[in-house]
Amino acid sequence: MATTKKAIPFNFVIENLFAANPIVKPMFGAYAVYVENKIVLILRDKDDVDSGVWLATNSEHHDSLKKDFPTMRTIELFGSGVSSWQIIHKDEDDFETSANLACDLILKGDNRIGRVPKPKKSKRSK
Repeated sequence: MATTKKAIPFNFVIENLFAANPIVKPMFGAYAVYVENKIVLILRDKDDVDSGVWLATNSEHHDSLKKDFPTMRTIELFGSGVSSWQIIHKDEDDFETSANLACDLILKGDNRIGRVPKPKKSKRSK
C-alpha cells in the first residue's frame, strides 16, 4: 500500500505569501512557514483547540495584534499561561479574513509577526 503525504492545511496562506518566497517545513505534525530568516506561521489542522494558523510573535505585541485579530488567543498545546504563539482558530467566523490579513502584514514586513529561531545545537561531541 502506497503512502501519500498529507496536504498542507490552509494552503491559501502559502499562496498569499508567494511573493515572499516562503519555505514550508513539516514540524510536529504541522507545517512551519518561514520568510527570510524568520518563522512567521505554523499551519496546523488536527481538529482540536489549537487547529488553525499560529502567529509567531512575542508577548509585547499581543495587545496591538489583538486589535487586528480580535479572535486571536494563546495556544493551549504548551500548557497554561500566555505563549508567544498566538492562534487564529480555524473555526472562527473571521478565520480566512484574519489569515489573509496576517499574510498581508508579513508581506509588509510587520515586525510583530515572526521570530528568528534559535540556532540548533551541534550534534558533534567535544
